[in-house]
Amino acid sequence: MSEVRVRFAPSPTGYLHIGSARTALYNWLYARKTGGKLILRIEDTDLERSTKASLDTIIEGMKWLGLDWDEGPYYQSEHSAEHTEAAKKLLAEGKAYKCFCTKEELDQKREAAKEAKAEYGYDGTCRNLSAEEVAEKEAAGITSVIRFKIPDGIGEVVFEDKVYGRLEKRYSDLEDFVIVRSDGSPLYLLSNVVDDLRDGITHIIRGQDGLGNTPRQVLLYEALGAATPIYAHMPLTLDSKKAKISKRKHGEAVAIHFYREMGFIPWAFCNFIALLGWSPGDDREIFSREELIENFSLDRINRSNSVFNIQVNDPKFFTDPKALSINAHYIKTIDISELAGMVKPVLERAGIWEESYEGEKREWFLSTLDLIRERFHTLNNFAEGGRAYFDDSYEVEERALKRNIVKSPELREILPKLGERLEKIEGFDGEDVEREMRAMAEELDLKPGTIINGVRTAVTGQLAGPSMFAALGAIGKERVIDRLKNVDWLFKKAEAL
Repeated sequence: MSEVRVRFAPSPTGYLHIGSARTALYNWLYARKTGGKLILRIEDTDLERSTKASLDTIIEGMKWLGLDWDEGPYYQSEHSAEHTEAAKKLLAEGKAYKCFCTKEELDQKREAAKEAKAEYGYDGTCRNLSAEEVAEKEAAGITSVIRFKIPDGIGEVVFEDKVYGRLEKRYSDLEDFVIVRSDGSPLYLLSNVVDDLRDGITHIIRGQDGLGNTPRQVLLYEALGAATPIYAHMPLTLDSKKAKISKRKHGEAVAIHFYREMGFIPWAFCNFIALLGWSPGDDREIFSREELIENFSLDRINRSNSVFNIQVNDPKFFTDPKALSINAHYIKTIDISELAGMVKPVLERAGIWEESYEGEKREWFLSTLDLIRERFHTLNNFAEGGRAYFDDSYEVEERALKRNIVKSPELREILPKLGERLEKIEGFDGEDVEREMRAMAEELDLKPGTIINGVRTAVTGQLAGPSMFAALGAIGKERVIDRLKNVDWLFKKAEAL
């Protein structure tokens, strides 16, 4: 087989969203699996809606995901002359014709069909105009579009789809469709085919919503004397209510930059969107880059629609639980030095990064990340739930206040005294600290958990987390004692609940 050449062809009319990212990923995976080439083509012929800002967002999104391309970016607008030449060729060969029907005339016919409860399709009014009739209308200044001529007679368009198998469409179910507008600009159907021919595209991997165009594009390939590429149409991605996800309905919840800003690891997100319509054939959900390339195949793309469970009722964090779970897995398991590089910009944005974390405090920084990452789902959690380890201006969870502070008001006096007690011990390892806490609890006839849980809330602001004594060791003796001695603010906060 000749070299595989696939393409990702976004329109720069908005941000890179989940559906487009999945299309880019599947094309990238197939190119890498087969040793082929991925071409990036920008379909920018919608001049009114295409913007440089949208293009930059798409490019940035692909780079963030780690989806590199081999050729391009090519721009569709730079090849409009080729699209026009193809239309002229089809006209000259009698495979297309000029149509002078006005919008008003077509609207009337469409309305009449609606009243008759019949399907509307262009009736071929201008299909068989003579050269003289065409010249007469042009001389009269009547504008025209160019329509592709569906073959006469009984027949059908037949093509193989790697996902849906053999598909057929009868000629009688197709209408002569427009390929060039009245202003002379070619439509997407024609431009897309001409660009794919020029770029040598062998496989077209795209969403199911493009399936309706495929019979007409197959006819265009045949009319231009070219072989038809191999098609693979991916299932739709629906929300939890089984509605198609869209920018209009779901806003930034489907935007790739949203997940970057929320602290997702790029490959973890690729891993997640790969599973929105593709299956390895077993229960695996975690794949390294190499494993996903090795296992990917077009025949494992599902026919049934996938579901992206956007949590629309949570304005702060409305994403799919599986996406969070996969991201959490990567946070827990990736090399700690690699994780440190990802956490650094998060801490910088939060204003709690210290250059010493790459210098004399490097060992402490890495060990602290390793300690706290177990319960985190996103990189942003290191600046939120992990802030107490890096800075004194940390927030306290309301549920921790209610459970550990409101219910134990005696801690207002006990915690400062514990701080004084810990200040006197020589070491500060887990055993020393635990011994002092338990001894104090026994002296005061309290359950050890009352003091231990109160300390966790006062020192970390959290209800739960890593081992309490390991956490205290990471925060450090000086900071822990200072926080225990100055807990009045904590009880004032609890009183305000």
